[in-house]
Amino acid sequence: MNLTTDRAQGIAIVRVNETRLTYPVLAEFTSTVIALIDSGDRVLLDLTCVTYVDSATIGCLMDLYRQAAAAGGGLKLAGIQKRVETMMTMTGAESVLDIHADEPSALKSFGI
Repeated sequence: MNLTTDRAQGIAIVRVNETRLTYPVLAEFTSTVIALIDSGDRVLLDLTCVTYVDSATIGCLMDLYRQAAAAGGGLKLAGIQKRVETMMTMTGAESVLDIHADEPSALKSFGI
């Protein structure tokens, strides 16, 4: 799994550098994000490169969102491609997840 993590203004930005985010690679993705949440980081997931997600991924994203909220942090998504947005809408995940068009707007929504 090709992930990079950067920091900007106190936010951990996880960039998913894969076109497909699906069940077979979720373990590494999840462990990376959970480690950031557990360390108290607020997390921004940049999904600009991702053009396909499966239902397991959507469930995973919703679970990570809940974990971040329970830990007193936050988790936001940015750069959602049209096909991924369609999956989010079909499953109702867009009403739960905090989704932004791009990284600058997501960072701003953290109150920075």
